[in-house]
Amino acid sequence: MTHPASRRFDPALVRQAVLDAFGKLRPRTMIRNPVMFVVFVGCILTSGLFLRSLVVASDEQPAFIFAVSAWLWFTVLFANFAEAMAEGRGKAQAVALRRTRATTMAKRLAAPQRGAKVEPIDSTDLRVGDFVLVETGDTIPGDGEVVEGVASVNEAAVTGESAPVIRESGGDRSAVTGGTLVISDWVIVRISSNPGETFLDRMISLVEGAERQKTPNEIALSILLSGLTLVFLIVTATLLPYSSFAVDQAGRGAVISMTVLVALLVCLIPTTIGGLLSAIGIAGMDRMIQANVIATSGRAVEAAGDVDVLLLDKTGTITLGNRQATSFVPAPGVTEAELASAAQLASLADETPEGRSIVVLAKERHRLYARDLHDLQGKFVPFSANSRMSGVDIGEERIRKGAVDAMQSWLQSQGGRLPAGVREVAEQVAKQGGTPLVVASGSRALGVIALKDVVKGGIRERFRELRAMGIKTVMITGDNPLTAAAVAAEAGVDDFLAEATPEAKLALIRKYQAGGRLVAMTGDGTNDAPALAQADVAVAMNAGTQAAKEAANLVDLDSNPTKLIETVQIGKQLLMTRGALTTFSLSNDLAKYFAIIPATFAGLYAEPGRKGPLAALDVMQLHSPNSAILSAVIFNALIIIALIPLALRGVSYRPGSAASVLRRNLLIYGLGGVVVPFAGIKLIDLSLVALRLV
Repeated sequence: MTHPASRRFDPALVRQAVLDAFGKLRPRTMIRNPVMFVVFVGCILTSGLFLRSLVVASDEQPAFIFAVSAWLWFTVLFANFAEAMAEGRGKAQAVALRRTRATTMAKRLAAPQRGAKVEPIDSTDLRVGDFVLVETGDTIPGDGEVVEGVASVNEAAVTGESAPVIRESGGDRSAVTGGTLVISDWVIVRISSNPGETFLDRMISLVEGAERQKTPNEIALSILLSGLTLVFLIVTATLLPYSSFAVDQAGRGAVISMTVLVALLVCLIPTTIGGLLSAIGIAGMDRMIQANVIATSGRAVEAAGDVDVLLLDKTGTITLGNRQATSFVPAPGVTEAELASAAQLASLADETPEGRSIVVLAKERHRLYARDLHDLQGKFVPFSANSRMSGVDIGEERIRKGAVDAMQSWLQSQGGRLPAGVREVAEQVAKQGGTPLVVASGSRALGVIALKDVVKGGIRERFRELRAMGIKTVMITGDNPLTAAAVAAEAGVDDFLAEATPEAKLALIRKYQAGGRLVAMTGDGTNDAPALAQADVAVAMNAGTQAAKEAANLVDLDSNPTKLIETVQIGKQLLMTRGALTTFSLSNDLAKYFAIIPATFAGLYAEPGRKGPLAALDVMQLHSPNSAILSAVIFNALIIIALIPLALRGVSYRPGSAASVLRRNLLIYGLGGVVVPFAGIKLIDLSLVALRLV
């Protein structure tokens, strides 16, 4: 899907984010982030001190107070800008979605059948349970399910994919989304949502960054940061009376100024992660949107990062979903070419993927090119659920292909029998995870076609990556245990559930959850809804039923079951990004201590013309107390703006254990958080001196 906000720093988004950064300076908005609210109060206080210094004589130079105040304002604005940039991409996507939510005329039916009376009605007047007729060229007026007909639908307005999809009554491809376009045929849709409650409306509210609710982990981290801020606030508040008492007792030195105390507080509290925390969460949801997955809450994205069990459907997820002919195994006394020729003739008019694959295999193996049934004067016998066979009659020859037991009955009706050798071959194919089809001509069995649901390329490697992350993969299939075991072994999954029923899926999820595991599952049918509702992370296919979408907490607009793996990776990237930047933020406070504390107490206990006893802490050898304080404040602001790209993009994700991720974070972001500020503050100090600003 091509998102209007796919460019991370689109000029239009940057301009709007700058305006929004100023708009977020309202106290009601700022107080939602306790750390930045303290900085905001410090900005107001130092601004007042600057204005006062212009009127009343002060020990501090007005220029110094102004510089500190200005960089504190920059700190707040940079944090607001980070949040506004993250929100801006979601808002841009919401604007694009709103364009598709146009009011359309609907053809409401008096009864759910095409010949019923049609009443033209505005789409905003439709209600749950109404039936509407949608024909070629019509826009589907609201969310619903197809109850009659089949049509080709262009869902580009929602998914961004130009290829049309088929929607039909019954099965798991019956759901339609309001705002999409029918490009051929017709369907009757039963409306499933009232105006303002459609899937598109929910998408718009979800992708709006401002509507995002904080996740439990984010709330916990906010409480921790607020606690640290409160501790440093109390510590800093006690320094003013302490320094005043110390000066009175010693009879020398200088009392710590209010400007310096505010600067000290801002540099001690975790402003870096405090300023970026909200942006990290919003950007995580935005990455889901870029992957065409709509999350019903930030909690779902975060939970995806903690998942340690994945339940995946076999068909369409682990395998291609369409069985392909892989070999011809002739009966005794029959050549493979003879079997291939008969199998191809029986499949020429078979439009199923299996039938086409038989025609292709015969051509590739034996150069048997497609023959015209009309020229052969053949009569095609279509497949039916009752006979479980298909074939062709050419003159007196009657060729059939079908399931083993069905073909056994056919041969007996023709006066023949199924040879033991052919049955053994069929059983062997089934044990290897394939599907055997027997081919016969009249009363004579010609052999077996081996069909196989082909495992997707690269899926084994992806499961290996998940295993390295500590995630167990479980294949869910309706196949018999023998077939399921064969496919599971080839795909490389850790476990499988064969002959799966809705009850069995639900029981398996509850079993893992009872053991303290977090379970993710994908599904698209009504029978998947109970299991989706029970799973910690549930990804529903947008093409699936309304029940599945309502039970899930993530909806994949592409209806690609393998997206579950990518969803887990995005969730883990969100958690890693938050952890990495928290580590960096807490680590870089160490350098600020060595920069600003010696400067803060430089005049305390100091004799005239000599350094105070705390000068031993001045390991950075900064130019002066004023330049040290100003350098730390400037660095504190600039590091937020420097980390915005990382917060929006996310830390690069590599599969690994929790221990290896922790070591990597401590090495890169922990050690980096210590080293970078030392170098940065010293460089800023040298620049201020070179420019004669201190």
